[in-house]
Amino acid sequence: MATKKKATKKKAAPKKKAAKKKAAPKKKAAKKKAAPKKKAAKKKAAPQKKVAKKAAKKKAAPKKKAAKKKTKRKANPAFMKALTPSAALSAVIGSKAVPRTEVVKKIWVYIKANKLQDSKNKRMINADAKLKAIFAGKAQVSMFDMNKYLGKHLS
Repeated sequence: MATKKKATKKKAAPKKKAAKKKAAPKKKAAKKKAAPKKKAAKKKAAPQKKVAKKAAKKKAAPKKKAAKKKTKRKANPAFMKALTPSAALSAVIGSKAVPRTEVVKKIWVYIKANKLQDSKNKRMINADAKLKAIFAGKAQVSMFDMNKYLGKHLS
């Protein structure tokens, strides 16, 4: 590693000398180019002030929005509407009118109590005699399709 450092030092020294020789002409050229840059800088300064004013206006607008009180999100009353189950569904959850959310909960209680969830693929529900009537005669239904079949038995 020490030999590599020495090699880089030797290479670096000639580069510095070359840079010094080239730097002198660049300074003269830089002075000539510097004057137009100042004019351009003045032109750019004016639009920046306008941007700052616009930004100040934008900051004022959110304050008005923040002043409004946020209301709590309300539940959709359609979910709370009591629905009457069909004869096939009432054999599983009872004949009392209940909201759609409660129907799904009661179906899951029935599925878990009777161990009807498939052991290998938990997304599938193995229908017994009562559930086959609800699931249009299918022996196995996906939990995602279950609500589609339940909707047909609620009115």
